[in-house]
Amino acid sequence: MRRQMSLPVVLLLVAAGLVLFSAVRVVTGAHDLTSDGQAAAALQLAVPVGLAGLGGLWAERAGVVNIGLEGMMILGTWCGAWAGYQWGPWVGVLVGVLGGALGGLTHAVVTVTFGVNHIISGVAINILAGGATQYLSRLAFDGVQGGTPVQSPNIDPLPRWTVPHLADWLTDINREHWFLVSDLAGLCGGLVRDISALTVIAVTLVPLSFLVLWRTPFGLRLRSCGEAPVAAESLGVNVYLYKYIGVITSGALAGLGGVFLAEVTADFYREGQTSGRGYIGLAAMIFGNWRPGGLAMGAGLFGFTDSLRLRNNDNVRALLLLLAVLLVLLALWQLYRRSYLAASFSVVFGAGSAVWYVLSDEVPAEFIQAAPYLTTLLVLAFSSQRLRMPKADGIPYRRGEGT
Repeated sequence: MRRQMSLPVVLLLVAAGLVLFSAVRVVTGAHDLTSDGQAAAALQLAVPVGLAGLGGLWAERAGVVNIGLEGMMILGTWCGAWAGYQWGPWVGVLVGVLGGALGGLTHAVVTVTFGVNHIISGVAINILAGGATQYLSRLAFDGVQGGTPVQSPNIDPLPRWTVPHLADWLTDINREHWFLVSDLAGLCGGLVRDISALTVIAVTLVPLSFLVLWRTPFGLRLRSCGEAPVAAESLGVNVYLYKYIGVITSGALAGLGGVFLAEVTADFYREGQTSGRGYIGLAAMIFGNWRPGGLAMGAGLFGFTDSLRLRNNDNVRALLLLLAVLLVLLALWQLYRRSYLAASFSVVFGAGSAVWYVLSDEVPAEFIQAAPYLTTLLVLAFSSQRLRMPKADGIPYRRGEGT
């Protein structure tokens, strides 16, 4: 079994990545690349993806594949907006979480109790959630002041906070464009200015999930259901119960991600609002090797690339140079491991990215729109060799089958 990287190694890699990032920013002059506005936009776009991925983590650690995250997010957006515009945003948060949990409960009943294929159940939930919310929107929002058949009335905003003095001080340092120091100030500045209360809750759920799943007896029992449910049953673990808890929690977290879209990213529900973020969250979970820390990095990567379309075109062009450098470094690593085919592909794509950067003055808008999804595919392709899913993930389980 491959050993997990230690925390010092992870921190060293993050520091090296930040130094490389800062160097590219200085060379290209794309100073907005690490501004506090860029960091704030990236965080806001990363949160719903991270919550969906965290939901997938809870389900799959319990041994249930949850392709239905997209549908559970849809339920969260609709339920949160429906309750939020009538009774306030915090009631919307609660009802949205319950809506996602209802989707998780449905998935648990179908897969755990009745043994239906997990993929089929998840796809069915995605389809049903999309169709049900379309129908309900016509009933609930059409004819209401500010509402349409595809959009809810506006929802009152959740509280937002800015750390006084610190936010302004970090912004001033960021505008000096110093190597590394200004980049750190910009990234930190985006975390202390105009932050929604729901963002704070969502970010807190990442370390909290780690502590619950990896540092408590409850978490050990739940993870045992995804690794060896027969052995867990022989030790007195109620496998069905823990699978239900995992999948319902999964739906609740995805629903919270949906509420975030309806109450923080926007202040209303709109049909098609999730835009596939449930699937991207699943990809972020896989990239993170079914662990909260890696999942957060994957969600952050998606959020950052997605936020580029909201900022200066020069930022995307600068990333072409960054991509070229990273691919060359990856090629050297693959050569060290004697993986010559993978190294060849890395060199070819790296050279192509470098040539594109040199010969172009701007990046087409179509590429900017597709950048988050292309990044997801590339990251999954290059990280696939180190992945290890729970051993019993997606495998049907029947009580007493191992006795």
